[in-house]
Amino acid sequence: MKVPFFDMAAELASVRPAVDRAIARVLDSGVFVGGAEVSAFERELAAASGVARTVATSSGTDALLAIYMALGIGPGDEVVTTPFTFFATAGSAARLGARVVFADIDDDTLTLDPAAALAACSSRARAIVPVHLFGHPATLPRSSLPIVEDAAQSLGGVPLRGVAAACSFFPTKNLGALGDAGAVLTDDVELADRITLLRTHGAQPKYHHVTIGGNFRLDAIQAAVLRAKLDHLASAVAARRAHAAAYRALFAAADLGAVRLPAHHPEHAYHQFVIRVRERDSLREHLARHGIGTEIYYPEPLHLQPCFRELGYGAGSLPIAEAACREVLALPIHPALAPSASAHVVDKIVTFYRQP
Repeated sequence: MKVPFFDMAAELASVRPAVDRAIARVLDSGVFVGGAEVSAFERELAAASGVARTVATSSGTDALLAIYMALGIGPGDEVVTTPFTFFATAGSAARLGARVVFADIDDDTLTLDPAAALAACSSRARAIVPVHLFGHPATLPRSSLPIVEDAAQSLGGVPLRGVAAACSFFPTKNLGALGDAGAVLTDDVELADRITLLRTHGAQPKYHHVTIGGNFRLDAIQAAVLRAKLDHLASAVAARRAHAAAYRALFAAADLGAVRLPAHHPEHAYHQFVIRVRERDSLREHLARHGIGTEIYYPEPLHLQPCFRELGYGAGSLPIAEAACREVLALPIHPALAPSASAHVVDKIVTFYRQP
């Protein structure tokens, strides 16, 4: 039995007619950058997310970058975040000349430890950036600093609580485009206006540049596709939650003490279902031999990456994040996953631990 980590064809099957109509609508319009499709998607996403404004961007990375720019973050400033996340969370701040300060994670949720984040803040700190990793809501630290939420993996589950949230619509996300796409969610209308200005090179009106921004625009065809799929976001998250519950029941029945299950939360969007095992690499090889796809998010913490060597972190400086990188393994959990597939995955994990 083959169980791919993500099945794009199956994910698209139920929405393919609506997606095809959306693409045809854009082709017929002749408007491929910005325009009515993007504006409509921004309104619909804001309504679906319960926020005042959304600003569509070219990627989740650019959503983060635009938020940092709109907050005025630059050289001499510090941004406090987790080392256990996708590179863009920290890399976007570093691109602006800010110093990234890493704080360790909570051992249960794998999200930024709020106490550690507050302890890492100096007088130069300009923002704290928790990540709702794998869809699990991070506990936000109580701080007067702006809280920027990296919500790339939590759309459809975790509501906005900070000054702004950056979303990603990479094809495998809970709401996926047919390429790169992203958005900023915020209740701060003035911040939304600044980000809207920044995404078009700071031009207002066209060819009159009042500030230096970038090209962070969303293509109309991606906006149209996302509009077609947005109505299915709630059911997609519900399916992921159901698959997570099935995994938990199967693991409970198997009674495997060697497998540590992800922390649960009622707002968890279950973008990923990530277990922790000490024998991670050998287990992954075993599952691959049985046709089961897995992924490692993430194999190396950011504070030990070569590009951040100058920050002075060494092995052992953030031990919980480092241990997580050695132990995490993501199992298949896309909405189209069949019940028999999750049972097969757990069965082969049981076989691994109980083989003679």
